[in-house]
Amino acid sequence: MQKSDKKVTEKIFKSDEEWKDILTPEQYRVLREKGTERPGTGLYDQFFVKGKYYCAGCGLELFESGSKFDAGCGWPSFSVPSDKTAIGENLDMSYGMVRTEVVCSRCDGHLGHVFNDGPPPTGLRYCINSASLVFKSDDEIEQERLREKKD
Repeated sequence: MQKSDKKVTEKIFKSDEEWKDILTPEQYRVLREKGTERPGTGLYDQFFVKGKYYCAGCGLELFESGSKFDAGCGWPSFSVPSDKTAIGENLDMSYGMVRTEVVCSRCDGHLGHVFNDGPPPTGLRYCINSASLVFKSDDEIEQERLREKKD
């Protein structure tokens, strides 16, 4: 029997009230109500520090800074997720458009949309709302690792 490399992401389910208790109003609007930020207003749009981006709802790692690029669209853009199992995709036919919605595979939080106008090698542009993300720099990640090692 071959061992599978595919990771299984355990789902997180919370009531609306539980989500409202842990998220800011803007995070709730984006992640739970499928809202979007106005272009150019998000914290991570023009942010290029080395590190990782996590789901603001559940903490799942979603993207690495190495895949982030300036698409000029007004939202943080990534060419590939950290792990293809970290995100899910849904057909979105709202506002008279046909798009592919991107969601966190653990908590089903709305992250943004993916388009096929990104850079090589994937040709994809994951257009993600800053409010759906939490960033940790490589230095912060290393400090956390060292603290955990001490404990």
